[in-house]
Amino acid sequence: MSSTVWVNIICYSKRERGKNLMNENIIKRNELLAEKLIKGLESRNMKGYYAANKEEALKKALELIPEGSSVTMGGAMSAHEIGLVEAVKNGNYRFLDRDKATDKRAAMLEAYDADFFLTSANAITDDGIMVNIDGNSNRVSAIAQGPKHVLVIVGMNKVCPDLDSAMKRARNVAAPTNAQRFGLSTPCAKTGACFDCKSPDTICCQFLITRYSRHEGRISVIVVNDNLGF
Repeated sequence: MSSTVWVNIICYSKRERGKNLMNENIIKRNELLAEKLIKGLESRNMKGYYAANKEEALKKALELIPEGSSVTMGGAMSAHEIGLVEAVKNGNYRFLDRDKATDKRAAMLEAYDADFFLTSANAITDDGIMVNIDGNSNRVSAIAQGPKHVLVIVGMNKVCPDLDSAMKRARNVAAPTNAQRFGLSTPCAKTGACFDCKSPDTICCQFLITRYSRHEGRISVIVVNDNLGF
């Protein structure tokens, strides 16, 4: 084998080792940040759980939801991505599916009496404050009050250093992406940035900042060492 080939193999090997090391460093960094986040949640009367991957997150979520429970959800892509929505629909649970309901309003009102409400967060600070923006406001209202338990699935891509950056993430990352996903005609859907608009299509109607839970253990957050949702 020529020296040129050996040099190429060595260089490729170094690049791959560097790539793997970077991944390991990011994973470790996320673990430490998640530990801080979970302590912050506990200080705010909420439960925090760490999952190393989507599979662990799904396992933990199903451990937290007793069979036979009534379960509903807001628009939680993260819950879909870990396989939780499919598992609940196909498992021994009573899933309240508003998408299949003929009376949407009745389905939304029924959600307030559910045993478990599945959701995510548009952003969360590393000391446990959650930020959510909503259009119809059924999601933020259910997080604030109603369902007996709220189970939040959140990826590390949602974690921000403070409330200001969490608000900016919710408005400039989550909202434009969701507006594009729903095919809405808002300035952010066209530009990718928040215009603080009053468009008829705006999904930024209600802002919910959850900094403390009055009811101990009502809100549980599974922090997943992965990028989930928007």
